[in-house]
Amino acid sequence: MNSKLCEELGIEFPLFAFSHCRDVIAAVSNAGGFGVLGAAGHSPQTLDIELGWIDEHVNGKPYGVDLLVPTSMDSKERALTAAELEDRIPAEHKRYIAELLARHDIDTGDLWENSAPDGLGDNMREVGASKILAAAFSHPVKMVVNALGVPPGYMFEQARAKGIKVGALAGAREHAVKHAEAGVDVIIVAGTEAGGHCGEVSTMVLLPEVLQTLAPYGDRSHILAAGGIVTGRQMAACMAMGAAGAWTGSVWLTTAEAETLPVVKEKMLAANSRQTVRSRSRTGKYTRQLRSTWTDAWSAEEAPDPLPMPLQGVLAGAAFRKINKLAQGGHAGAKQLANYYVGQGVGLMNETVSARSVVYQFMEDFADAAERLAAAVGE
Repeated sequence: MNSKLCEELGIEFPLFAFSHCRDVIAAVSNAGGFGVLGAAGHSPQTLDIELGWIDEHVNGKPYGVDLLVPTSMDSKERALTAAELEDRIPAEHKRYIAELLARHDIDTGDLWENSAPDGLGDNMREVGASKILAAAFSHPVKMVVNALGVPPGYMFEQARAKGIKVGALAGAREHAVKHAEAGVDVIIVAGTEAGGHCGEVSTMVLLPEVLQTLAPYGDRSHILAAGGIVTGRQMAACMAMGAAGAWTGSVWLTTAEAETLPVVKEKMLAANSRQTVRSRSRTGKYTRQLRSTWTDAWSAEEAPDPLPMPLQGVLAGAAFRKINKLAQGGHAGAKQLANYYVGQGVGLMNETVSARSVVYQFMEDFADAAERLAAAVGE
């Protein structure tokens, strides 16, 4: 494509695929797109292993890494131990999830055994994030992305020293301005339709709003559109508005390679676009998830207010370790509770195909949309 961003990154098609699955990353990059591995939950050692595998399977094609590095968090000096985190969770919240699981015939006697590994949250502080970045930068990554706020100075410094682009997600116009002022290379404008952490403004409104606001900054930052984009025609529409490409996540969750639990994948394939909900029930911040009895329970009148990050994540993590394991075994109650982060585009995700096929479908759909647009203007 005639794209400055494609030229700078060495890719054929400006389709960016966020996934926690290394197989998806390799397949997308090999097909001409740009895979971005989600590093949340990885230690420097496990990230090194994952990226080493990707290096062996992308044949020199470019890829990136996505991190969760908030600009402000409690206890910056060190991560709390598992015991310290659990001690901060109110008895009311522990009792609520125990009762919720019990109503679904799930034993909660061992709910808090090995619930949170020591060092949880280290990657969200400079001491831990620097080690993660060092592991990432020991591989030929082309871009590192921060998913929570403006990338901190040490991320810029290490990336700039290696000629690696820095990206960041923005869910509101003011977020995008802060990114531009900080010198972010690639700003991912994510509308509320997106899966995972998201804001309240739709992609169709937020994207042109950001493009207009950042016009005085010139072309120092590339703008990617995100949020509910699961087809090439949506990508074409966003690029017609001025985006440099599309950042996608949900569409890869139902691919053949995806790490998604089979029971959750089945739910996604059967879901329509109205069966997602913004909820603080998984991380403490608003995330768009597949609706289930879990999300319904946290929106009930009697539910306690979700805890701030990372405490709600510890609480939900203890529950979902049991839910996911039992759901895989066919446990009826666990299957009702099971869910995952997914965007509103889930209603268009109706079949399981390979990640490579999804890239090619995007390309074909994009080309068809571009032809229709050209015909509409008489070219």
